[in-house]
Amino acid sequence: MSLESVRTFFAENAPDIDVLVTEQSSATVALAAEAHGVEPAQIAKTICLRVGEDIVLIVAAGTARLSNRKFKDRFAAKPRMLDAQEVVAVTSHPVGGVCPFGLPSPLPVYCDVSLRAFEEVVPAAGATNAAVRIAPERMAELVAGEWVDVCE
Repeated sequence: MSLESVRTFFAENAPDIDVLVTEQSSATVALAAEAHGVEPAQIAKTICLRVGEDIVLIVAAGTARLSNRKFKDRFAAKPRMLDAQEVVAVTSHPVGGVCPFGLPSPLPVYCDVSLRAFEEVVPAAGATNAAVRIAPERMAELVAGEWVDVCE
């Protein structure tokens, strides 16, 4: 179902973008980079976090690491990772396929500036073997993402 919600999202909002499904898994940054022929940093990983009572998505370059200090400075709270079941419950996407597209209900999306190093990034698309190729600015625009600097 999750892959279908992402396909529907793109059909309605950006029909020029194709959802790419591969035979091999792209569930990790390394596997995704190999499957799509890009460097690991070009994979746009989506992290699902709890900030106080709120749940947010952070989309960052594949090799970027969340900085607790920068995150706390920006959000005035410590980030807490959701477990796999919580991630599926709030995004409908399995871990390894989490993305800011096709969500069952809106979540705040924050795009880390680490993505701006690339003309095109490759975020997952709702399954552990699906992704899209998209310009970071367009991705942020499509998901009403706010740019932040929370990674090292």
